[in-house]
Amino acid sequence: MVKKLGYYLFAAFFALFRIFPLRENKIFLVATHDDSPEGNIGLVREAFRQRRPELRFHTLTKRDGIRRPFSFFIVRAYHMATAGTIIMDNIFMPMAYTPLSKRAKVVQLWHGTGTIKKFALDSDTGEVARLAERANRRITHLIVNSEQTKKQYAGAFGVPEERVYILGLPRTDLILDDERIEAKRQEFFRQYPELAQRRCVLYAPTFRDDEVEKPKLGLDLERFASVLRDDETLLLRLHPHVAANFSGEFGEKYGGRIRNMSDYPGVTTLMAVSDCLITDYSSIVFEYCLFNRPMVFYAYDLEEFDQKGRSFYEDYESFVPGPVVRTQDELEELWRRGGLSGERAAAFRDRVYRYRDCGAVERLWELIFPE
Repeated sequence: MVKKLGYYLFAAFFALFRIFPLRENKIFLVATHDDSPEGNIGLVREAFRQRRPELRFHTLTKRDGIRRPFSFFIVRAYHMATAGTIIMDNIFMPMAYTPLSKRAKVVQLWHGTGTIKKFALDSDTGEVARLAERANRRITHLIVNSEQTKKQYAGAFGVPEERVYILGLPRTDLILDDERIEAKRQEFFRQYPELAQRRCVLYAPTFRDDEVEKPKLGLDLERFASVLRDDETLLLRLHPHVAANFSGEFGEKYGGRIRNMSDYPGVTTLMAVSDCLITDYSSIVFEYCLFNRPMVFYAYDLEEFDQKGRSFYEDYESFVPGPVVRTQDELEELWRRGGLSGERAAAFRDRVYRYRDCGAVERLWELIFPE
């Protein structure tokens, strides 16, 4: 109820500020999922500013909520109401009550490059689904990677397919830029020189909706640390709800074999420095496949997630580009055997990408600001 009152209040100020003229050179950015320089919003802001310095950007992040009432209800509502373009990486629920000018463009980039598990209207229920559906009606441009994701995202957002554009996502421009990725690798190893000569393995599990109150980690860290080679380090990238329960310096406890990188600002950098990925149902696989490195899918609760959780758009085990293990015993045995490869990534990339040319931002620019 408190959240809904907040939505109404934001919408009321938004309606008031509609009396001011729309400014074509103003872009309002909703970066409530990832406001880092490596996120879709951060990359678009940097690239667009370089192309047209006179553009004015105003950003809403997850820190700008109702706990900062003046900033949220007054400043952000004003800039959103008067922006010619709104670019988002998440659903912004107050938009369910904020009818926009017909001249305004609302671009949904989302924060995932693709999806394995069902999301948004395909998984939400009740009042959340109703408000999300209303908010998504404002979307004028939904940006995706491929024909496959076009159909999935059109249904998940409740957006007609004619509003869905296969352009590619800004985050993949960064991954495909060898010079920028190498610069980020060097920056990371300057910050963590002790990892420069080690084989880094990224563990990035997805968040389970039913674990909000009691988050847990499906991997016994002490056991897995004993399986890692002397020159290997497991980098943990956990959801904030889970990471809060596993805070601390893991490097000291496990002899440098496990490091908690959940607060590291750039997940793309963590992918770039990792020689292998361990995940489960996370959309990170859609980006990591571009590095052509091994992936292991530790699906310890596969049946439960499929039947009682989000479930999947496709058959999980045949879709993912790497071996699937169900138990930690299987994971450890796979690790001992070694010989992991990224061979299955190529076919996966061809399926989930139309473009791999570093041109996503340029295509987005041409869509929003046609000559």
